[in-house]
Amino acid sequence: MKAKPGVAKSVDEYISRYPPEVRKALTNLRKTIRDAAPEAEERISYQMPAYKYHGWLVYFAGFKNHCSLFVASLSLMKKFEKDLQHYDAKGATIHFTPERPLPASLVRKIVRMRMRENEERAENRKREI
Repeated sequence: MKAKPGVAKSVDEYISRYPPEVRKALTNLRKTIRDAAPEAEERISYQMPAYKYHGWLVYFAGFKNHCSLFVASLSLMKKFEKDLQHYDAKGATIHFTPERPLPASLVRKIVRMRMRENEERAENRKREI
């Protein structure tokens, strides 16, 4: 499941470096994130696909034995603890495999809640100025 070496310059290039079954899982995850957050800016950050909307939203990556969705919010992970009980979820990271991907409905909920968190944080910053 290992990717080809080197730093990807785009999300398409990043995904293309993986074997077919991993590419499919990452492509589906990407589509779900983009559908849930069409306003989010997609880029490579920390050498993995990342989404920015009023701050960092989520990241994803492929590894040797799993894929990961980085939620970047411990409080949000707590809210989804029950939904994530069948996955290896630690800190603000969810591990899954191409054979057992995260449900699109769950990814959409997570991304939308992250968007709300970021919107609230951005609004609070405006009030402080």
